[in-house]
Amino acid sequence: MPGPKDLDPSSSPRALLGAELRHAREKAGLSQEEVGQRLFVSGSFIGQLEAGTRRMQPEYARMLDEALGTVDFFGRNCAASARSKYPDHFAEAAEAEARATAISQYTTLLIPGLLQTRAYSEAVFRAYEPTATDEEINARVTARIERSRLLDDPTTPLLWAVLDEAALRRNVGGGAVMTEALRHVVDLARRHRIIVQMLPYSSGAHAGMDGPLKLMEFDDAPPLSFVEAPDMGKLLDDPATVARHTRMFKLLVAASLTPADSLVLIESVAQDYEHEEHP
Repeated sequence: MPGPKDLDPSSSPRALLGAELRHAREKAGLSQEEVGQRLFVSGSFIGQLEAGTRRMQPEYARMLDEALGTVDFFGRNCAASARSKYPDHFAEAAEAEARATAISQYTTLLIPGLLQTRAYSEAVFRAYEPTATDEEINARVTARIERSRLLDDPTTPLLWAVLDEAALRRNVGGGAVMTEALRHVVDLARRHRIIVQMLPYSSGAHAGMDGPLKLMEFDDAPPLSFVEAPDMGKLLDDPATVARHTRMFKLLVAASLTPADSLVLIESVAQDYEHEEHP
C-alpha cells in the first residue's frame, strides 16, 4: 500500500491532526502497525487517520498521546476535527466520501444523496422529521446538496450507482419533484459523469436485500465500506468485510440492467410522472 501523501495542514483540522500523527509516529520510530497494536486497531486504521480519511475519536486521541508521548496534544485538538454539519452516525462517512477516488453505491428505496435534487431532498427530510422547523430542514437539505458538489469535478470520484427499481417507483414529493429528480440522474449519466444501473423487480432475490451499501476507494488509504440503518451507521475497514461487500456489489451489478437500458427505464418512469402531473 502506498504511504500517505503529504497533507496541507491548513486545509482542515483533520489534515493537521493527520500530519501531526505521522510526524509523531515517525519521530518515535514506530510503524503504523506498531502504533495500531497499542490502540488495538489495524495499521491501516492508523494510515487512514494520517491520511485524514478517518476522524480521530477522543478515546483514540488519548491512547495516541500515551503511545507517542505527545502529552495531551491529540486529546486537546481532536474536538476541532470532530465538528461536522452532518449527523454523528454519518459524519465520518461523509468526510471519507469527500476524499474518495471511487464510490460504488447500492440504494433500495431512495435516490442516492449525492444524486438528489434540492426538492427531492427536502421531501425526504420532511418525511423523516415532519415537525422540524423550516430552518432545520433547510440546513439538512443544504448540507446534502453541498455534498453533491464533489461531482462538479469532471472525473473524480468515479461514482457507480445501482438503484433498486423501488427508488424509481416510490413517489417522493409528487410528480414534478420525481420528474426533475429522475431526469437529473439521467443528465449526470448522459454527461458521462456517473454510471447508473437499475436493479429491476424482475431480478427477484438478490445480494443486496439486507439493505443499502456504499464502498469507497482512495489513492492513499485502504478501501472502506459503509453500512447504515435508521440513525446508525458504521464505517468498516476490515479487509475481509470490505472484500465481501465488494463481491456483493459485483453481484448486484450483474443482476442489473445495462447502463443503456437503465437510462431508458429511468426516462420512461420520468415521463410517466410528468404525464401524471400534466395529463
